[in-house]
Amino acid sequence: MPREISLAEVKGLVGTEVGLSNWITVDQAMIDAFAAATNDHQFIHVDPVRAKAESPFGGTIAHGFLTLSLLSAMNYDCLPVIREQTMGINYGFDKVRFMSPVKSGTRIRGHFTLAEARFRGAGMLMTTYSASIEIDNERKPALTATWMTIVQFDPKDRPAGV
Repeated sequence: MPREISLAEVKGLVGTEVGLSNWITVDQAMIDAFAAATNDHQFIHVDPVRAKAESPFGGTIAHGFLTLSLLSAMNYDCLPVIREQTMGINYGFDKVRFMSPVKSGTRIRGHFTLAEARFRGAGMLMTTYSASIEIDNERKPALTATWMTIVQFDPKDRPAGV
C-alpha cells in the first residue's frame, strides 16, 4: 500500500486491506500507566503475582480499552495518508468485541480493511474500517471492531463526480 493516496483513490480501495501495522509490545509498564490514567486497578491487570495465582490467564493482561486505544497508534503507523486531508476525526465504533486477552509482554498489531467510504457534505469523507488486532502466535485476535473516522478536506479538493 502506498504511504500517500489522493481522495480520488479512496473509493477504489473499499474491500481491501489498506493497513497492517508494526508490532507493539504491551508490557507491564504500559498496562500500569493505563491503569493509573483510567483508575482501573483490577488485579488481573496490575498484580502479576495475584493474577498468576488467581486468574485463568497465568499472569496479568492488558485492559480491553488499552488494546482498543492502541488502534490509533496502529492507524498512524500503517494507513496511507490522504494528501488532501486537513484533519482526521475519530467518529466512533459501531461494534467492538474483545475476543482474546492480551497477556503482559505480548506483541500485537493491527489489520485495517476499508469497508466503506462515502462523501458527506462539501468537505468530509466518512470512512469505515473493519479493524482487528492480532496477537503474536495466537489464532484468535485480541479484538475486532467496526471503526468510523471522518477525513476533513478543503471542499475545492473534492474529486469531480462524487
